[in-house]
Amino acid sequence: MDFSLLLVVAVVVTGVIWGLDRVWWRPARQRRLESAEAGATEGLSEAARAKALKEPWPVDYARSFFPVLLVVLLLRSFLVEPFQIPSGSMRPTLEVGDFILVNKYAYGLRLPVTNTRFLEVGEPERGDVMVFRFPEEPSVNFIKRVVGLPGDVVRYEDKQLFINGEPVPKEMLDAAPAGEPDEWLLEEQLGEVSHRIYNNPRAPGPRVREVEVPEGHYFTMGDNRDHSNDSRYWGFVPEENIVGRAFAVWMHWDGGLPSFTSIRRIH
Repeated sequence: MDFSLLLVVAVVVTGVIWGLDRVWWRPARQRRLESAEAGATEGLSEAARAKALKEPWPVDYARSFFPVLLVVLLLRSFLVEPFQIPSGSMRPTLEVGDFILVNKYAYGLRLPVTNTRFLEVGEPERGDVMVFRFPEEPSVNFIKRVVGLPGDVVRYEDKQLFINGEPVPKEMLDAAPAGEPDEWLLEEQLGEVSHRIYNNPRAPGPRVREVEVPEGHYFTMGDNRDHSNDSRYWGFVPEENIVGRAFAVWMHWDGGLPSFTSIRRIH
């Protein structure tokens, strides 16, 4: 289900109904009332007047919902959109059940539904946590970290990421973090962004020989390096698939009571 499309259709339908009422139907009701009052010898009762001016239920609903739907559409399309993290591919940065906020204007303003950019504001930077439409199934949203920009040469071998021939710096924090005995917890410095990743030293993992990122495309990877379906498997993210930059966790919900103790910025 394309929620953006449903929202646009709802705004258009309620807006058209509300507009038609303002231009034609409401004045028609007022004229009928005036005609009835002119033909009544003792005037109309308040009940009769209210009945004559009463809006049909579609108009009543449209008048109530149109401004709300329009505000939601504008906020969701051009400012901030909420998402829920469904998988562990971005652990330890993001956990399953985290609810995040995505900046929709950081990479330029885009039209809803078509996702066409009509105003350039900025471009993804190395280290950004980015939401995008999965290239192989655009109806599905993915969230990964940007590691390769257009023109970059990317290589991933023996758990080490290389950008333009240089190894990306990383430092061991814990060889067996609590609850993850098979993982290494490391701090990686990707561009200006310092963030944590998981690596499983015993998992074979994918190997990426040197690939050059085409213009208008990006190479992305999950922070949970051995448990992420990302550019190492299916290729590059085209610019037109970008949704926005994730910048904050505002709630966590794993089926019990919602928790707001993990509110934080995303790095």
